[in-house]
Amino acid sequence: MIEGNTAWILTSTVLVLFMTLPGLALFYGGLVYSKNLISVLIQCFAVACLASVVWFSVAYSIAFTETGDYFGDFSKVFLKSVTLESTFADLPETTFFMFQMTFAIITPALIVGAFVERAKFLAVLIFSALWLITVYAPVTHWIWGGGWLAKLGAQDFAGGLVVHLNCGIAALVFAYLLGPRNNKKQLIPHSPPLVMIGTSMLWVGWFGFNGGSALAADGNAGMAMTVTHISAATASLVWMIIEWAKHGKPTLVGTATGCIAGLATITPASGFVGPAGALVIGTMAAIICYYAVSFVKNTLKIDDTLDVFAVHGVGGLLGTLLLAPLGSTIFGGLGHSEYSILSQLKIQIIASIAVAFWSGVVSFIILIVIKRFLGIRVSAEEEEAGLDLSSHSESAYN
Repeated sequence: MIEGNTAWILTSTVLVLFMTLPGLALFYGGLVYSKNLISVLIQCFAVACLASVVWFSVAYSIAFTETGDYFGDFSKVFLKSVTLESTFADLPETTFFMFQMTFAIITPALIVGAFVERAKFLAVLIFSALWLITVYAPVTHWIWGGGWLAKLGAQDFAGGLVVHLNCGIAALVFAYLLGPRNNKKQLIPHSPPLVMIGTSMLWVGWFGFNGGSALAADGNAGMAMTVTHISAATASLVWMIIEWAKHGKPTLVGTATGCIAGLATITPASGFVGPAGALVIGTMAAIICYYAVSFVKNTLKIDDTLDVFAVHGVGGLLGTLLLAPLGSTIFGGLGHSEYSILSQLKIQIIASIAVAFWSGVVSFIILIVIKRFLGIRVSAEEEEAGLDLSSHSESAYN
């Protein structure tokens, strides 16, 4: 069975990497103006490469050495104490390392959606590296590495806190400090077909994201995949219905966005809820994330361009809280919590506040420092010309 578990996690690793490259890159690329397509693709690709090196060199050690409540140690930097015989969670540690690396890759890549079309490429790379070390790795340690939130009893099956709320808060801070795009017109996606293709890749890859987080090829993995699919399909339909009712016509981009909201929201709960809970989560994800998009843009006046906070931050928070009641056998859940619904909900709220606070404060500090010494935004002329030509001397369409 160990060999079967290892095979499944190796497969899941490929699926989760596939989510970023090319899934997320194409999803984001289709949403921007054509003059910025190359810039989005290279940001996602370069962040994936950079995150891989940072994870290998230092971040993995901070996240997954069980020596402290808040931070790990440096005993596994450059994998210096990891051998072919090393194990973690009953898996070969090299397998576990690679699986978790794909999470470290997609999390900063998700933040890209908040600052497309106006951020300096070098600033993006520096921020991503520092954020992985100072925000992502510690939060991962708190929850998945035996840290203080794990000891408190916080539940996050596949990354509602570690990935989605974490990156959503950072995205909101980045968008706020960067300021809105100079073109105040509503962004019209240049290629809805690319959005649909990217979404489909993300949907398929998410089975590795959530199903793989069972860390075994068993019924828990099967149920995680089941509820993931139900939530995604439900949220997509509900988002479509809302859009249809409000604007008279459904759109491909809106339907795809609803799917992503359902996937993000089920992520923390995917190992704890049953199919009925997934139906509720998918419905709630579409409704709340849909209106969160408008709230961020129109009320907060923050140009989170591709709605990273509204979809991932809000979705991750919503799923983190809903797993407390819906994970209970009373509501058809799997009953994996040793606490009452109210006690588990209290723990989930504490964990959410802690992650949001840490991500927000540290992200703000990192960006202020980068802004002071390098700058984080391109010039108005470069923005108008498009980052494809002004930052990379390439064009997607000739």
